[in-house]
Amino acid sequence: MEIYQIRAFVTVARLGNLTKAADALSLTQPAVTAQIKALEQSLGVALFDRSGGRLALAKAGEVLLPTAESLLVLGAQFKSEAQQLQGSLHGVVELGVPSEKPDFLRLGELAAAVTQRLPLVELKTQTQPAAALAEQVSTGRLPAALTIAANAPRGVLWLPLRSVRYRIALPKEHAAVLKRGGWREVAQLPWLDGPAGSHTHLLLRDMFERHGLSPRIVMQHDDQANLDALVRAGAGCALLREETALAGAASNDFIVWGQARVDAVLGFILPYERASEPALVALSSIIQTIWKPRVPIAPAQLEASIPASRLQ
Repeated sequence: MEIYQIRAFVTVARLGNLTKAADALSLTQPAVTAQIKALEQSLGVALFDRSGGRLALAKAGEVLLPTAESLLVLGAQFKSEAQQLQGSLHGVVELGVPSEKPDFLRLGELAAAVTQRLPLVELKTQTQPAAALAEQVSTGRLPAALTIAANAPRGVLWLPLRSVRYRIALPKEHAAVLKRGGWREVAQLPWLDGPAGSHTHLLLRDMFERHGLSPRIVMQHDDQANLDALVRAGAGCALLREETALAGAASNDFIVWGQARVDAVLGFILPYERASEPALVALSSIIQTIWKPRVPIAPAQLEASIPASRLQ
């Protein structure tokens, strides 16, 4: 039994019409019908009489309607009190983040939501490599972090937010290597890497180790959010997030090697022993709201718009 099912039952009962109820709930008629049927199944009684092509409250529905209405009132009161408690939370909440663009991490949305919902809380971010973030959160030295990893970090509460795919981006002058070589030749090209323990470093090393190779690193750069600028300038090859890599290839800034893809996940991590702290519960709720599934442009659609000569 879910609160949205109770809301559907009360709305249909009040309006006496499925079409009007669906409009009021901003749902389709089949969705409203499905919610009511699911509620009836969980309760074990019929709430509506559907005989004769009309929808009317059954005896059980008449008896249960006042209680259902009271539950909706209590639910609204429950939410209101929780919001008031959020307003009483205060202090500084530290959030670790990987070196990535703020737009990708939705830090602007997060800061705005914290300001609105937790007005007395100051959000303080610190950028660290993925391995350091996981280690500090697991030991409780850092209360929460956004991180990027191929696998869920151990010893922490892990909330996956979205998948992240990385591609190999090469300066245009290395196009000839792609025509005559494979993984071994690509490994011998000059490579840009992140610091030890960073998500870029870990993903890059893992990718080449699967082929028994090591990349020829010519530069380690802390600012992984802007590696594309170095590739564009011809400094070396790098693993870039797929949307960044494909956009750069579409602009003819560099080349994307079509044979390689590395998958990871952006997630939110908390220490198990601190996950129930009010400020962290509120922060987790905000982050989950911000990262509700959206409908992004499919990478395949973007890739399809790039001439093959720029991909490999």
